[in-house]
Amino acid sequence: MKIIVDSAIPFLRGVLEPYAEVQYVAGSAITAKECRDADALIVRTRTKCNAELLQGSSVQMIATATIGSDHIDHAYCRNHSIRTATAAGCNARGVLQWVSAVLAHLSQRDGFSPEERLLGIVGVGHVGSLVEEYARRWGFRTILCDEPRRVNEGFPSHSIEEVFEQADIVTMHVPLDATTYHLVDRAMIARLHSGAVLLNSSRGEVVAADALHSRSDIEFALDVWEGEPQLDRELLRRAVLCTPHIAGYSLQGKAMASAMAVRQIADHFSLPLSDWYPSGVAKSKPCDIGWEEMKSTIGDHFDIVAESRQLRSNPDSFEELRNNYAYRVEYF
Repeated sequence: MKIIVDSAIPFLRGVLEPYAEVQYVAGSAITAKECRDADALIVRTRTKCNAELLQGSSVQMIATATIGSDHIDHAYCRNHSIRTATAAGCNARGVLQWVSAVLAHLSQRDGFSPEERLLGIVGVGHVGSLVEEYARRWGFRTILCDEPRRVNEGFPSHSIEEVFEQADIVTMHVPLDATTYHLVDRAMIARLHSGAVLLNSSRGEVVAADALHSRSDIEFALDVWEGEPQLDRELLRRAVLCTPHIAGYSLQGKAMASAMAVRQIADHFSLPLSDWYPSGVAKSKPCDIGWEEMKSTIGDHFDIVAESRQLRSNPDSFEELRNNYAYRVEYF
């Protein structure tokens, strides 16, 4: 059996080798040639798993060590009996810390307390529900939008239009698909009140770059960028905070993503790795941290201002910063 692995995915070297030939390749350099005789792929978002990559291959299984899967052509995989699996939920606490760092920065800069702000959360899945839990605990008023959950579960969702019209701060936590591509367009941005702040740590294409250009009286913090790794220099200049697609890059999140990918491969090929987790990495221990404690400690664990300064000073280093990122330790 042969498995192709994105070489930037951590903790995997030596794990699958007792059971398969494992070839490590940079995600953007995985080609149809490597895949032709491969049985499985373990990838990230930089590998486009489509007909161009997979046609004529022996691939049976694709495990992506990411929560999103917009880089996978699911229709092609279904039609060719290729099983796919994601690591949904693995980095929810990492993204929570990114959002928390942004909120702490805004609060310290502007001098507001949580109860003075209405936080809009668009997408209330693994990440959005965790953000809501902590935000409400800290005193933020919240307004939620999750249309798929409203339709499928009866979730009490406001419309996205209501969220954008009412919220002081809006944070996006939706997957990228046909329904969310440019979900935030010029018309949606026009609904924000002057001084509102938009946070995007979902996918770059969820927010149209030209929409952000259309308002000079709003602010935004971006971890994901339309067209990344090429960055819109004007958006980079204007962003309150800017990071290179690392919101979910916590040590525990990365460990769990790798573990989930290995477990999916193990399940499909009947390998004795169904409970595997990287040795030496402590699992998350959620705690009821208070707002003031979080504000005073988040910088010790995640200096988002310094990381923003680093990206802003050298935007061409986006991929290097992302691939060589020192994973943060989740502390709440």
